[in-house]
Amino acid sequence: MTGLVIVGAGGFARETAQAVRDAGEAELLGHLDDDPALHGTEVDGVPVLGGCDLVHDLPGARVVICVGNPRDYAARARLVHRLALPAERYATVVHPTAAVSRTSRIGPGSVLLAHCALTAAVRVGAHVAVMPQAVLTHDDVVEDFATITSGVRLGGGTRLEQGAYVGSGALVREGTTVGAWSLVGMGSAVLGDVPPGEVWVGSPARRLRAADAPALDQLAMRTVGGPLT
Repeated sequence: MTGLVIVGAGGFARETAQAVRDAGEAELLGHLDDDPALHGTEVDGVPVLGGCDLVHDLPGARVVICVGNPRDYAARARLVHRLALPAERYATVVHPTAAVSRTSRIGPGSVLLAHCALTAAVRVGAHVAVMPQAVLTHDDVVEDFATITSGVRLGGGTRLEQGAYVGSGALVREGTTVGAWSLVGMGSAVLGDVPPGEVWVGSPARRLRAADAPALDQLAMRTVGGPLT
């Protein structure tokens, strides 16, 4: 990589900026964020250059989009489609302490933070967030826009469908599928398949309710028009 900009200036973006600096493989040009109060400021010593659409004025820079939280984990997908950048513009950021097997594959725009592990033949799609100390084991498939937060453990052959969000410390049994745009609560133990567009919590995890509107909107787009990427 050469010059890189991070879209977003919140916690995930700051952690990604630190991963970029720790790796030392790219010049970190700055953050982009739609909050005008941040423009011209610095976040952890990294400048906020302007709004997200400024990526179009920086055609030589690689990009990674680092937004979203449990209240709106569809934000990353919305920004990807709003900016409509070609796939080759997106960087893949891997912290130097992450353990990624040679048989695993990671898509463009994805971020793997400190001390996460991909053991054997793991497939990670585009714009996926893998937070510190998550473990993805043999033959796991993680589709585009999924979020795997700190301390998650995925058993072998697990599938996280598009946009799925798995909360901190959750355990997912081998061979299990978490459906598109569903959310698994922190500390949950998932022993069976989670349908699309639902929130599951507890140990063992059970359905709590439907997912929030932003996630359901993305699920509807996927159902009607096919995968978003």
